[in-house]
Amino acid sequence: MGNERISRKIENAISQGIFPGAVLLCAKNQKIVFHESYGRSDIFNNLKMRKDSIFDLASLTKPLATALAISKLLERGQILLDQKIGTILKKFNRSPKANITIDMLLRHTSGFPAHRKYFEKVINPNKDPRKLMRDLLVSEALENKVGERQVYSDLGFMILSWIVEEISGERLDQFVSKQIYLPLQIDELFFLKIDSNTEKLSQYKQKMVSTQKCPWRNKVLVGEVDDDNAWAVGGIEGHAGLFGNAGSIYKLCSEVLNALLNKPTKVLKSDIIKSFVSRKNQQDMVAGFDTPSKVNSSSGKYFSKSSIGHLGFTGTSFWIDPETEVIIIFLTNRVHPLRSNEGIKTFRPKIHDLIFSELI
Repeated sequence: MGNERISRKIENAISQGIFPGAVLLCAKNQKIVFHESYGRSDIFNNLKMRKDSIFDLASLTKPLATALAISKLLERGQILLDQKIGTILKKFNRSPKANITIDMLLRHTSGFPAHRKYFEKVINPNKDPRKLMRDLLVSEALENKVGERQVYSDLGFMILSWIVEEISGERLDQFVSKQIYLPLQIDELFFLKIDSNTEKLSQYKQKMVSTQKCPWRNKVLVGEVDDDNAWAVGGIEGHAGLFGNAGSIYKLCSEVLNALLNKPTKVLKSDIIKSFVSRKNQQDMVAGFDTPSKVNSSSGKYFSKSSIGHLGFTGTSFWIDPETEVIIIFLTNRVHPLRSNEGIKTFRPKIHDLIFSELI
């Protein structure tokens, strides 16, 4: 009966236009107890959502790629959490931003603003858009004093991906694939570099979930990153660009959960992951991850205070609770066909609460 109530609630949300389709995966004690797909992955072609459908994960890139890449550099002793970025990226040397630490970037306390429409300035056929964007990051004025306030920022994670590249000598997508995804036998968690991933796109064509009908790219986006800034630099950035399905995210979340519980892990170090998720100054966001807000949390009311998770702009989310050993991955295409559809904000906590009351 619990499964039926959960399915009915999601199907009702689809009929109300909250999102065209969804995939829900729930696990307890490292065992999947629920995994279903609903609705459509593309309303224009009437494509049915599949349990293995591949979503544009948007900001899930931050915890599931960038933050974990940083954890590997820490493990290898190539960086320190309290290291100042001016010691790594010389372009920041002559500004107050030189004193921003890696930990501040991970915890969104760097002073950087939340977002900038850099894509409007870097689309230049005669220049390297990534270099142009990084120059904009260097010249960007801080909105707050370094280390003073927590403001969720895409910009900080763009700098973290730059640091991964500078230290490792590899692009973020290549580094996380080799160091984390492949050793965990995760095949369907990847970045799609624009104009050079035709093989992967054709391989996964039937699984790809559509996002917005982009007003300035003049098409429905399929297998092309929804985020404008990530798109402008070729699809690979520290704040967005990761694609994947529920099963692959579950494998990675299980590794994170094992690290938090001091259970055997294959690629992540428990002490590093536990330091990431420790709260500082009563702040909601920890290093790379979010935690349940005190009021109106998207995770609902049953996830413990020690839970970690993240939301993605396209309608994606995951939550991990080390106290109950529960993992819930809820992926939707709520931006298809319009980004302005925000009904998921009120739906998310309700579905999480129903799952806990019916399954956990």
